[in-house]
Amino acid sequence: MTTTARKLLTVALLGAALTACGSDPATAPHQTAGKAAPSAPPGAGAPKTAIAATLAPGPGGLTPVFERAARNPQGEKVVALSFDADMTADQGPRAAGGERFDNPALIADLKRLKVPATVFMTGRWAQEYPAEARAIGTDPTFEVGNHSYSHYAFKTDCYGLPVVEKDAMRADVEKATAQFKAAGVTNTVPYFRFPGGCYDDETLRALAPLKMTAVQWDVVSGDAFAKDANAVAEQVLAGVKPGSLVVMHCTRSAAPVTDTALQRIVPELRKRGYRFVKVSDLIRSTVQNPQH
Repeated sequence: MTTTARKLLTVALLGAALTACGSDPATAPHQTAGKAAPSAPPGAGAPKTAIAATLAPGPGGLTPVFERAARNPQGEKVVALSFDADMTADQGPRAAGGERFDNPALIADLKRLKVPATVFMTGRWAQEYPAEARAIGTDPTFEVGNHSYSHYAFKTDCYGLPVVEKDAMRADVEKATAQFKAAGVTNTVPYFRFPGGCYDDETLRALAPLKMTAVQWDVVSGDAFAKDANAVAEQVLAGVKPGSLVVMHCTRSAAPVTDTALQRIVPELRKRGYRFVKVSDLIRSTVQNPQH
């Protein structure tokens, strides 16, 4: 199978798994720095939003889209690993039957390996695993982005995912935020990842009032449904460039070999001179060193 064919197959599998999948790339608009409004202390109001760089709105006020950082003038080799904590609104019965949509061993290994990371969490996942959501969302190793509440698509024809109606999109994102608050997640950032990676101008317009940055990726790990950890590691290692943003998963049922692949990915990238950062660091470097 060619590299191109393998990547296309990977994207299709990601969509079928109801996990993040192939992107619908958009050109990032002009960037400016921004800060989220201060929040109340934990337990006294909305989840604490970390001070994080954001992108300026796109043309017509559309939600801006970030995919990867441009090479910075110093030539520093940085890469961000992002992990989607996926669970759809209707998967409760499967969880009750013993299926695991979490992966605490992966989170523990990220901490052990001292790898900062960004976790894009669905509200339904936080509802199912509140203790784990709180542990991730209060640990300085991590930051938590919004991955919707339901993990339903925000655009039609998105790998078979059920679709959120346009007038319900904003409420779905806000419902996820409410679940983060209920779980005690505090290290939130104003970033949103579209389920399935599918979006269009209509969805970007619908979410614009939330003043979030939509976060995509430039490296697909291929970990969804994968059984060969080495193949996942090879795909990541072959795709990473300075400023790359990798999409992976912390869901045992749909991505069972991600943790094993990580054991090879991390030391190899460090051997190549890479430093691991969070998505907010990539966006900040892009804001500070704009390149077109």
